[in-house]
Amino acid sequence: MARGNDARRARATRSAGLVPLVVGLASAAALTGAAYITVDNAACGTPAQYIRHDSHVELVGGCVDGSKLPATGTPKPGGVVHGNYNP
Repeated sequence: MARGNDARRARATRSAGLVPLVVGLASAAALTGAAYITVDNAACGTPAQYIRHDSHVELVGGCVDGSKLPATGTPKPGGVVHGNYNP
């Protein structure tokens, strides 16, 4: 009798350990699907490219609207102005 009881306990322990694994895999699959759909729906006219000129790097194309960005060197209220990117 004791041997049959141990087998039931072992099965219960394995199934109890399997539930968090299945939940973790299901949530990972859901998050992956959500990320794929989000990226797929973010349509841009042209893909962005970084182009290096003599003294600076410029982002060309993509979904960034340059008119909505602050001008270079414009201080934020109470903020610090950082220098340009220098490789």
